[in-house]
Amino acid sequence: MLAIPSNARNLQLARSGKSPYPSGTDTPMTLLLSVILGILPLLGIAWTVQSGTITTVDGLFMSLILLALSGILFLNAYWQFRDLTSKKAPPAQKTS
Repeated sequence: MLAIPSNARNLQLARSGKSPYPSGTDTPMTLLLSVILGILPLLGIAWTVQSGTITTVDGLFMSLILLALSGILFLNAYWQFRDLTSKKAPPAQKTS
């Protein structure tokens, strides 16, 4: 039997719709990391406001970039939370 390298095996699994990882193992950790890393840019915006540089062009663009980063990470956390809480029941088996 021909041995398939791990990257090719993962690619085959991804194309077939199957995950190489057990279902739900990375969701809680990804959710936690997304929330923690989403809070950090907000702290950067608070620091920019507190230091008074929010009124400069650099401060405004820094705030926009940090808001975008925070928004993306919180959106990812929302999707992960939604996937975690909406576990579907397995489909009923057909009897013949």
